Amino acid sequence: WGEPGTNGQHAFYQLIHQGTAIVPAEFIGFRRSQHGRDLLIEQTTSQEKLVANLLAQALALATGQPHENPNRRFAGNRPSAVLLADRLTPYTMGALLALYEAKVVFQGFIWNINSFDQEGVQLGKKLAVRLLAHYAGLRQNPGYSGETADALGWALLGAAGMLAE
Repeated sequence: WGEPGTNGQHAFYQLIHQGTAIVPAEFIGFRRSQHGRDLLIEQTTSQEKLVANLLAQALALATGQPHENPNRRFAGNRPSAVLLADRLTPYTMGALLALYEAKVVFQGFIWNINSFDQEGVQLGKKLAVRLLAHYAGLRQNPGYSGETADALGWALLGAAGMLAE
């Protein structure tokens, strides 16, 4: 998960900086704009602003900030990595995909799991079939109630507002 540019600063960076769980972050940036020409605003380009913000977030995660006010205190020592390429090109995108694919393979080796066997996805598909059976039951019989056969699935659909006409 993530967010391009500086949008993430107001969405989830606070969790990464001050959350109770440590979330390793990877920042991917590019030194030059893929659009070629860049706007100069207050003596810096928009690409320079993006790179400065990217590096500043990594620096903030590493160093933190002491403060009396707990809302302004940042522990620091939060893990992050910065991947900085010259420009986003098809070659660079391919290299990033290859890097992350290799990372997943090696993590699987270390954790002794098959990274390409998606049992969680398969479980989700099986559970979707279970929930879809409730829709079919309702269409076949307006008085149908899946509450007895599958109370949890029935309650979940109800809580999602999917059972009301």
